[in-house]
Amino acid sequence: MSTGQCRAGDRTYVIRLARPEDLPQVVALDVEITGIEKPEYWNDIFGRYSCSGDETNPRASKTRLNRFFLCAADGDKVLGFIIGEIRAWEFGSPPCGWVFAIGVDQEARGMRVAEMLFQAVCDRFRKAGVTKVRTMLARDDTLVMSFFRSQGLMAGPFIQLETDLAP
Repeated sequence: MSTGQCRAGDRTYVIRLARPEDLPQVVALDVEITGIEKPEYWNDIFGRYSCSGDETNPRASKTRLNRFFLCAADGDKVLGFIIGEIRAWEFGSPPCGWVFAIGVDQEARGMRVAEMLFQAVCDRFRKAGVTKVRTMLARDDTLVMSFFRSQGLMAGPFIQLETDLAP
């Protein structure tokens, strides 16, 4: 299931659901961005989100239809990915879209890959009846902060709190 072709200069790529063969490239891209190798995490995410958003897939439950793992691909080459889901009633919040992972290959930056991925996941949120999208990121991640602000996101009504559990 493809969401359509995107063009950047002389290159064309598609935004589509993630496939099993994409996973090694997604893992490698995440290592490139974060410096942390975590294949178990990505295998778990793929298992929970792989058929999500595909109404034609018999494995897709209602819950899974509210989860989206999309890739931007030029042929077999993954240029970027985005993962999001619809969450409801956490701390009184009505259903809203959450983007919790996005990554773009450095060679594909400037090709509007992140923008197209974000718009594709937002289109899926809208189709499900959601009217708001949220994300969370590190305060010092200025690149990702700038991207999300360029897409119209700004500070929301919630604050994140945490504490160490180690003795």
